[in-house]
Amino acid sequence: MKNYSKLTPEGVRDLLFEESVAFEMIQNVLSSVYCGRGFHKVSTPGIEFYDVFALPQAAVPLERMFKFSDSKGRLLVVRPDSTLPIARMAATRLKNEPYPIRLYYAQRIYLSNPGLTGRPNEVMQSGVELIGASGKRADLEVVTTAAQALGRLMEEGYISDFRIELGHAGFFKALVSRLDITEEEREDIRAFIESKNYSALNSALDKLSPNPSVQVIRRLPGLFGGEEVLDEAYSICGTQEAQKPLLYLRELFSDLKKCIPENRIMIDLGLVQRNDYYSDIVFSAYVEGSGEPVLTGGRYDGLLEKFGRPAPSSGFAVNINALASVMLKGGKCPSKQSPSVLIFAKEGYETAAVAFAQSLLNDGDCGIVENSVSDHLNEALCYARDKGIARVAIVGKETEWIEVDV
Repeated sequence: MKNYSKLTPEGVRDLLFEESVAFEMIQNVLSSVYCGRGFHKVSTPGIEFYDVFALPQAAVPLERMFKFSDSKGRLLVVRPDSTLPIARMAATRLKNEPYPIRLYYAQRIYLSNPGLTGRPNEVMQSGVELIGASGKRADLEVVTTAAQALGRLMEEGYISDFRIELGHAGFFKALVSRLDITEEEREDIRAFIESKNYSALNSALDKLSPNPSVQVIRRLPGLFGGEEVLDEAYSICGTQEAQKPLLYLRELFSDLKKCIPENRIMIDLGLVQRNDYYSDIVFSAYVEGSGEPVLTGGRYDGLLEKFGRPAPSSGFAVNINALASVMLKGGKCPSKQSPSVLIFAKEGYETAAVAFAQSLLNDGDCGIVENSVSDHLNEALCYARDKGIARVAIVGKETEWIEVDV
């Protein structure tokens, strides 16, 4: 049997030095924004019962979840999504909390991706959920929180720019409801629209009976831009059921432009995210240097009902892996720093060396101070040379300083 003790499973990896720092820097900025807007941190278990994600609206495919059973034979999964467990938490542990409930989180999700996609199976997410609030004010709150979070990352120099794309799940659902198709065919059409695969989309739609909705769906991948997109879609969609989401999008988009620079927000009616629990607005955000969305979110008014406590809700999740990759590619993360001073203790002066190191740290002028764990001075000096530490303090009856040629 092959020994895998020196390897990591496919789709996951160790994070070293600068990358770990990038994750922490991003999380700190995001958490600061969330806290400043009244959101409170929560965490959900890394392991949940499969039933949490087996809801018809969950849209987490069974084959993509990491599954196992407990000692009682019950099916468990490693957390593949953060919104569903938080909906469970809100409907149970927080059932006596007055609405609205403002929550934020920073935790990992695990989804099995096909081996050749290059996407990780482990993703660090940070996001917010606004539970028990509906209407335009709540939607403005969630989208502007997302914009502020990305704006703060830009101010800190972690990203150079961002763009938020706004759509409506109800528009796509109204269109496909008029098609005589299977769930599998519906998912194929959704995937072709989302990837803007015109050729595959047209091939799939050519097999269907002529229908006004077919013609609109055929054009969805190209319906992105400013308010003119809403005008065009409204004129061709033909039904009140499909027009209603467009009217709301126009109102929301008009208000958002007063809060977010116009060049950083646009309409994308081809935004048809996989998660079927989205009921109304949906949005994604992109940053320069990343080919995938770094933030996704929307409104999911019917989700908490599945856990026994109906409540309108909305939120978003930030992909910290993707943002950290952008930071590292752009050289915007500080390199691993070497200590400025190494403290070596002569025999019998070990505790004095610890105290001396602490005094240097308290002064705050020496940068990083490392206490040597070597037994011999020559070993300490070789270590300092290898690590690029320019100064060594030898603590004994007197303290002696040595400059090291690095």
